[in-house]
Amino acid sequence: MRKILVIHGPNLNLLGTREVDVYGSVTIDGINKDLERCAKAKKVSLEIVQSNHEGDIVEKIGSAKGKFDAILINPAAYTHTSVAIRDAISAVSIPTVEVHLSNIYSREEFRHTSLIAPVAKGQVSGFGKMSYLLGLEAAISLVGK
Repeated sequence: MRKILVIHGPNLNLLGTREVDVYGSVTIDGINKDLERCAKAKKVSLEIVQSNHEGDIVEKIGSAKGKFDAILINPAAYTHTSVAIRDAISAVSIPTVEVHLSNIYSREEFRHTSLIAPVAKGQVSGFGKMSYLLGLEAAISLVGK
């Protein structure tokens, strides 16, 4: 069975109460339940983690080689700042899909640059929780069944 690592970055544990006008009322638990339901239907396994700490995310990615077939990541604010997460993704050579609830290109100028995009296979942004589901579909298609 194919295994996909799902990483939620900083402050995503606050979804549902944090900037509802930007991120909607969906919670991280709601997203995770939908991801698990989709994964089960597609016969893939997920490991889902959330961290507010860059080093934890880097370590999780670094230890993923040989354990996971793909990575689905919402690096959140680290999208625009973390060379370390970018380098970890590049180093493990695991197909990675970047996702964002909001359209980062329609927000503040500093959010328009993703350090992750150049090392990801693709990016889905702006569709709320559907970004995660579309990203999961993309990750599954990258690794086959």
